[in-house]
Amino acid sequence: MTGSLISTLEGRYYTDPAIFAQEQASIFEKMWFCAVRSGDLPNAGDFRTVQVGRESVLIARDRKGALNAFLNVCRHRGARICVDEAGSVKRAFQCPYHAWTYALDGNLIAAPNLTSMPDVDRVAYGLTKVHLREWLGYVWVNLADEPPTFEDDVLSAVTERLGTLDALDGYEIDQLSVGKRIVYDVKANWKLIIENFMECYHCATIHPELTEVLPEFADGYAAQYYVGHGAEFGDEIKGFTVDGSEGFEKLSALEEERDRKYYAITVKPQVFINLVPDHVIIHRMYPLAADRTVVECDWLYAKEVVDTGRDVSRSVELFHRVNEQDFEACERCQPAMASRAYAQGGVLVPSEHHIGGFHAWLVRKLESAD
Repeated sequence: MTGSLISTLEGRYYTDPAIFAQEQASIFEKMWFCAVRSGDLPNAGDFRTVQVGRESVLIARDRKGALNAFLNVCRHRGARICVDEAGSVKRAFQCPYHAWTYALDGNLIAAPNLTSMPDVDRVAYGLTKVHLREWLGYVWVNLADEPPTFEDDVLSAVTERLGTLDALDGYEIDQLSVGKRIVYDVKANWKLIIENFMECYHCATIHPELTEVLPEFADGYAAQYYVGHGAEFGDEIKGFTVDGSEGFEKLSALEEERDRKYYAITVKPQVFINLVPDHVIIHRMYPLAADRTVVECDWLYAKEVVDTGRDVSRSVELFHRVNEQDFEACERCQPAMASRAYAQGGVLVPSEHHIGGFHAWLVRKLESAD
């Protein structure tokens, strides 16, 4: 193989259920996982269930206003506590099988005949807690008994991409509001989606709207190829919108040097952060099978933009089209991952060589669990 071309992962990494199960155990159940937006659970009793690796995780706000995360499993006979994806309870969670009842903080508070079993420790038999951290207005959970530090696992991705964690400060992401959320059900392996997001060799081919706004992307090098680099808007472009027309006022705390630029960050294993002057786009991936990934995408704007009902459709439409174009490409690749033509994998051209670092990281994660 020439120096211009380096190898990709073999096709089996995208199709083998055994490899996917290993990824669930070694990656999604060990690393910090961005689960829900904190603002989606504003009141006591609000909850959401999220699939993290092989586990269903229940996230809820308690009566003191704190968020807690638990494995969504009754401690009695293992029934699932909540079967709904989201909702609200008044005071407690009750298992629908034998009525074991848990407070919003997870403690066991009631069960049939519990008073006749005084030796049952209500804390010890409470719901199994999961580590939780809030950052950028989102709830991140970790299922490991001893999780890696949030700084090493998550924050380092920002530093590696932008050069400094402070580069995020001007966007004040935790203060923004959701202007639009779209959920995509992608028939492709999660790694294909990450690889696609990391490179722009495909941009001139499938992203006409994006390359009109960000002309340098037509040359094939993604912003993520360079530390600290932001892709500049075209000279005639007024805003990050589907037609290049004017968007909203620059986020109030954003530095002038970041105006008229787009930055992208990949936070392994399942988050994309997209930064533009007047809004932020965050993708969260939920890998459900070797060939299926649900992607939840939030468009975040200044609170006054959302509260006053301003029209966000032109800025939403730009990245919605990018998403649809990208996911169609990933779905086009997925069936071929099982082909004998891809048994030994494919190749990466120079503008994609940084994807090789992602592949090496993945292999290390899988081998470290053996």
